[in-house]
Amino acid sequence: MKARRFIAFWDNLRLALGTLASNPLRSLLTLLGVVIGVTTVVTMMALVEGLRTKVTTDLSNLGANVFTISKWPAGINLGRIDWRRYQKRPNLGLEDLRAVREGCPAVTTASAHTWLGANKITSAIAETQPNVIVQGATSEWIDTSGRAVSSGRFFSVNEVEEARPVVVIGLDVADKLFPSQDPLGRELRIRGRVFQVVGVLEKRGKVFGLFSADNMLILPLPNALDIFGRNRSLRLNVQAQDPTQLQRAQDEVTALLRMRRNVKPSDPSNFEVDTNESITRTFNSLSQVITAASFGLCLLSLIVGGIGILNIMLVSVTERTREIGIRKALGAKRRRILGQFALEAVTLSLFGGVLGLLLGLSLAALGRWAFGFPMSVPAWAVALALLMSSGVGLVFGIYPAARAAALDPVEAMRSE
Repeated sequence: MKARRFIAFWDNLRLALGTLASNPLRSLLTLLGVVIGVTTVVTMMALVEGLRTKVTTDLSNLGANVFTISKWPAGINLGRIDWRRYQKRPNLGLEDLRAVREGCPAVTTASAHTWLGANKITSAIAETQPNVIVQGATSEWIDTSGRAVSSGRFFSVNEVEEARPVVVIGLDVADKLFPSQDPLGRELRIRGRVFQVVGVLEKRGKVFGLFSADNMLILPLPNALDIFGRNRSLRLNVQAQDPTQLQRAQDEVTALLRMRRNVKPSDPSNFEVDTNESITRTFNSLSQVITAASFGLCLLSLIVGGIGILNIMLVSVTERTREIGIRKALGAKRRRILGQFALEAVTLSLFGGVLGLLLGLSLAALGRWAFGFPMSVPAWAVALALLMSSGVGLVFGIYPAARAAALDPVEAMRSE
């Protein structure tokens, strides 16, 4: 019994492949919707998986025992945000930094820094585009940021307190301003001020796959405030004694800052506390939105492809009416005819799914090769793409298959 079923299945599959091969152009045009839908799902899932890998790697570099305090919400924010409410918050300053260092026993060290936007940096022989990210920071920044110096050193506590004109630069800035030269000890200009390079940061690459962490420059915080203005809020990086003390350190810092900023017990804090976990949760929310949008687009494309499959199968039934009549007259049962055309529709749709899968994998490989982005297609996305494509063929192929199986053999053989 099983052997007969296998032989019947193999015959139906052979007939389906033969039909597909006999009209390759028509079949490919019919499958465009399926191909586009599967390609969309595979590519977007590869992108989301790559972003998740990148975010996890970048956040792990910050350390499991580091969190940040800021006036503004960090990370990727979904929905509308009332920025005016955040603007009314009091700024975080150096006094808050000192209070955290001195009043929180679970805190090992803390640093302050401020982003100063994109700027043009010049040297005696070259200049950058106005896209170098400039930061002002205290000397402890290098210990709380997850970064390291590849050559030279970071500026010291005394250099920060005395506002000495020293800077630490990223590799991209070093290559642009001092090509084929050792940048250590050389001078550069920031808005007309002269600074000496004392260190070069270790290569990091792109942060979250969005911007280069090597296209940056860090100068002592007093110099930054003097050049760019003092009316700005600082961002505090706080390091707990170890990961097990992270929650205790957060509680201590939160209680201290709420007291310093006169926040009532019933009111929410007028500052943000962000950890690796909170940023990861925000990213996961974003990835869910991207995934849902991808599946919506995929579903639309698959419906279009399914309508094409329905159309071509109806045409196939009409073209092969006489063949169906002869087969039924020779003893082919209704379920055999039904299985033949249903399998033909599934095979056609699955072929489109395989083409879409190959195209999606190729785009993911292109992203890794061209942009160095860690795009990878999860196994579940491959299985889901093939399952969805074959499911479309089955759903939209049932009606033509049932129509073929219901044909009267005498009337079918009279058909021309």
